[in-house]
Amino acid sequence: MFKYLGLAAAVVLPLWNIPLIVRIRRRKSSADISLPWALGVWFCFLAMLPSGLMSTDVTYRVFSIANMTFFSGVVFQVVRFHRQTDGLN
Repeated sequence: MFKYLGLAAAVVLPLWNIPLIVRIRRRKSSADISLPWALGVWFCFLAMLPSGLMSTDVTYRVFSIANMTFFSGVVFQVVRFHRQTDGLN
């Protein structure tokens, strides 16, 4: 049972990035999110991804893929709107 609960959490947890992506897009601003923080977290997830992909643990593998996918959306929006507020776009 705990294995299935962990797998469900591995899928659901990264989905919490969706409201953040939507909020940034609606406001057309990511000024309240630090660009170095977002990129730092993303690079850490990227560094962990090979380990997650090679793991035999399904929960870790699913979490790694889902987290990388959805947090990449967050980083894309943060970079996109930081560029617009800096006058670079």
